[in-house]
Amino acid sequence: MELYYSFSVLIVLASIFAYLNYRFLKLPSTIGIMVIAIVVSIFLVMFGEVALPKTYRHLNKLMISIDFTEVLMGAMLNFLLFAGGIHININDLKEQFRPVLIFSTAGVVISTFVVGFGMFYMLPFLGIQLPFIYCLVFGALISPTDPVAVLSILKQANVSKSLETKVAGESLFNDGMAVVVFTVVLQLAVGKEVDLGVESIGLLLMKEAGGGILLGVVLGWITSRLMREVDDYIISVLVTLSVVMGGYLIARQMHISGPLTMVAAGLFMGNFNVSFKMKSITQDYLIKFWELIDEILNAVLFLFIGFELLMIKDLKHFMVPGLLAIAVVLFARLISIWVPTRFMSLKTRFSPQTIKVLVWGGIRGGVSIALAMSIPKSEYSEIILSITYCVVVFSIIVQGLTIAKVANPKAIAKEEAEETAVLDEHT
Repeated sequence: MELYYSFSVLIVLASIFAYLNYRFLKLPSTIGIMVIAIVVSIFLVMFGEVALPKTYRHLNKLMISIDFTEVLMGAMLNFLLFAGGIHININDLKEQFRPVLIFSTAGVVISTFVVGFGMFYMLPFLGIQLPFIYCLVFGALISPTDPVAVLSILKQANVSKSLETKVAGESLFNDGMAVVVFTVVLQLAVGKEVDLGVESIGLLLMKEAGGGILLGVVLGWITSRLMREVDDYIISVLVTLSVVMGGYLIARQMHISGPLTMVAAGLFMGNFNVSFKMKSITQDYLIKFWELIDEILNAVLFLFIGFELLMIKDLKHFMVPGLLAIAVVLFARLISIWVPTRFMSLKTRFSPQTIKVLVWGGIRGGVSIALAMSIPKSEYSEIILSITYCVVVFSIIVQGLTIAKVANPKAIAKEEAEETAVLDEHT
């Protein structure tokens, strides 16, 4: 009943905030819900104990009772990534496979170290001494772009298909590399012995990322074969639900990446019906069901992010370090995009406009907060959580609301046409 009570409260609040946003703020739904939740949180932190003591205590108790890391990483993210994978065209992803692979692997590592070094050398100017290994922990958790935030915001950005695939593909696949880097660095930070050999880390990455993708493909193949035999929308919905919920349990037992399992399964099932055509009513119900799941869970997730402010004590003391972290993370994002594009420029050209959108479209979200909250309590965990929250809120609100203006479709189309012409001349 406790879980039912918590989820009921969140759904009611999400629906009220969504209505208020639609009527008055008129922001993109997820961003509007988060903004209202943040405003409510700030009011409760400042005046709640005097003005609304019962509401403040109940809401605070509710947020404390929910394990955000487990709820997001262990439940919500699986549904959201599967829904995201279903809607990506595999042919578009094949065309952008090289940049997606490099951005989601080398880009994460580059960003981790740039953020780590940047925070280590800049924080002392603010009177904060954060050990280098914890600076790297922050770098690892803040480097992956959040697939949920990116996919929900890209819908309004109106960018070209190739650029959308680069940004969305990177955000879907960089979780595997990010979790491996975060796990290794965090174990070093808490004093555990870790084998830092290339072979050991390579095996960990192979198991975590490769195993997750392989399991997702296997699950997608098996269930898609089953769906060929029964063209019924109720059974199709149940089968896809079983892939997400059962697939996560299998991935957890095998200690491999659940998120990558869901991405691979979603991609496979979203593209398997090239030779097998569902009845239009079945396909329509299936797509609408997962769109609805996507919208509902997005609303709850962004509500969560807004109310996480209640969990951070003395956030105002970390506002300046948070602003510093925002600048460092944006600079690291620029380096992690610019450096790989220099190496890829021999085969794939990246225009200044494309790089600008890739940098600004690297939106952080709930995944970073979940990883920050999974850090064992220590003298450094609070500052990491606080500056992570500052970066995520800035990323979602500022970058999310301006990405459509940054992404100039006409300029991108013109530059891409010029690049294609240049490449054709060379070939």
